[in-house]
Amino acid sequence: MDLRKLFLYTLIASVAFCALIGIVVILFGQFGEFETKVLLTTLTVAVTSILGLACGAYYESRNARILPFTGIGAALVSGVLFIVIIWYTNGFNDTFVKITLTATLVAASCSHLSLISLAALDRRFMWSRQTIFITVALLDAILLWLLWFEPNGDSELVPRAIGVLSILIASLTVVTPVFHKLSSSEPDAAKIDAEIEALKARIVELEQRRSEIGQ
Repeated sequence: MDLRKLFLYTLIASVAFCALIGIVVILFGQFGEFETKVLLTTLTVAVTSILGLACGAYYESRNARILPFTGIGAALVSGVLFIVIIWYTNGFNDTFVKITLTATLVAASCSHLSLISLAALDRRFMWSRQTIFITVALLDAILLWLLWFEPNGDSELVPRAIGVLSILIASLTVVTPVFHKLSSSEPDAAKIDAEIEALKARIVELEQRRSEIGQ
């Protein structure tokens, strides 16, 4: 199953539907509660598709399991819960809202890390990826702790920690494509072996498809 195509088609359909709703509103000048809910629903589906697309790309390229599947599952849960909130606005308890925000945070983090993991880095640059994983995990832990336990106190340590971790994540994310470019200019034996294995797997897949067509 090609996860990238699945989420890509869903994203295209969501964006097209959002555009259609916008055009109808502009032409006919009616934008009531129902239209708002429909638009928010399609936007939610679009965001869910983007998050799932990032995880699916990592799964398809590296054949990874835990990180992309966790991200896809969290994105689907988050999308469904947000749609429930959009359509049933009678009020929700704190636990429901916290679960929704938790799933959204996990989905966003897994998608971010999936994109970072797509970069082919030399050993000299691997520290940057490891640091991003650690800082994202720490930042998520702090945010989830604040969300679920709502600690009281005037300590400046937590906001300072959030600020420092956010800056580190942003900085390392920006330089990761640069490290990828520098790494790709100096291929090593391990990278060549990995490409060979990927080509072998692709050949096997094509042979299977060829045999199915022949049948």
